[in-house]
Amino acid sequence: MADDLPDLDPHLTARLRAAGVRPGEVVERFVRGSGPGGQKINKTSSTVVLRHEPTGIEVRCQRERSQADNRVAAWAELADKLEARRRGQAAAVQQDREKARRQKRQKSRAQKVRMIVAKKHRAGHKAARGRVRGDE
Repeated sequence: MADDLPDLDPHLTARLRAAGVRPGEVVERFVRGSGPGGQKINKTSSTVVLRHEPTGIEVRCQRERSQADNRVAAWAELADKLEARRRGQAAAVQQDREKARRQKRQKSRAQKVRMIVAKKHRAGHKAARGRVRGDE
């Protein structure tokens, strides 16, 4: 992956570009798989591992026996994870905006009345305590 994203489905390439993936940011490795499969799994490097360096997101795909199929699936999974991360960040920003808006808005008349009633109730409790006297 020298100067462009790998040769993938155009739709997947567009998703990766929209997620902000630039060439050189993703390290692609092919490793031997694990699990059942015997000699075949131990001899072939069909598992694909992708690591997006800026975010630290790592994807490992070993679904198929074909390295090419696993490669496409791994890139798709990486795009999914990056999109989910971006949606999560956008949702957090939106929540912060909503929280600030709720905090700044005017209190309703009923809410003000409830606050005053609560303050008077609390003041009554405090007034009943009386004054603390020391030993005389």
